[in-house]
Amino acid sequence: MSATPAPSPSTRSPRPAPTQEAPPKARGASRAVLKTEARLFLREPGSLFWILVFPTLLLVILGLIPSFREPVPSMGGLRTIDLYVPVALLLASITTGIQVMPAVLTGYRERGILRRMSTTPVRPAALLGAQIALHGTAAAVSMALALTVGRVAFGVALPEQPVGYALALVLTLCSALSLGCLLCALSATTKAANVAGSAVFFPMMFAAGVWAPVQSMPDTLQQIVQLLPFGAASQALAQASSGHWPGWSHLAVPAAWTLVLAGVARRRFRWE
Repeated sequence: MSATPAPSPSTRSPRPAPTQEAPPKARGASRAVLKTEARLFLREPGSLFWILVFPTLLLVILGLIPSFREPVPSMGGLRTIDLYVPVALLLASITTGIQVMPAVLTGYRERGILRRMSTTPVRPAALLGAQIALHGTAAAVSMALALTVGRVAFGVALPEQPVGYALALVLTLCSALSLGCLLCALSATTKAANVAGSAVFFPMMFAAGVWAPVQSMPDTLQQIVQLLPFGAASQALAQASSGHWPGWSHLAVPAAWTLVLAGVARRRFRWE
């Protein structure tokens, strides 16, 4: 019996070319989590009210006060309502990061949802990322709504330095979401998260100028609140509104708070 000749190099079956690795299942599962969380988020009227409606509603109530629509000589001819538009934008960040998001995440941990997700292709980090993305987007929409209402309803001038204004808002929102992650990391239950959030919420509202605009505070008090992310952001927004680039020190404060809070939250965060 004659031996079968070995195929020549020209007739050998070519070795299949290496193919790119298919997208992991976790990636598709993460997208599914984002879609699911978005549907659940839109079904929460309480969260939607506090994030999307409350800041603009407060702005409208203040704008209906006649004296708030009159120029104030001590504030360079600005009206009180002019100062409260940036306050409403900061309030959207504070409400989102401190009041709403921590309760959602601690609720998932308390009900064991994160523990059960560990047995699926979805990583708990995908859920955390989805919550941050959804709440951050909702806060941005709330800011745009308040800015539009201030302009249309009360004639508040748009910022003359929009890039610096937007940068200050982004840094402030990042610091608020980082603070929310830290509150979730340190709170074992939803009740604890609500208590801790309330304890932080009111001082941050004061620093943002909800009760009195930062620009109208005494100099010593201004220097104190500017050490907090929302007090520094208030000054940065005021500078950008008047056409100046925000001071780097005012931008550095929320950026530094973001790095510190996010770092601590990452080390202390527990999925179970």
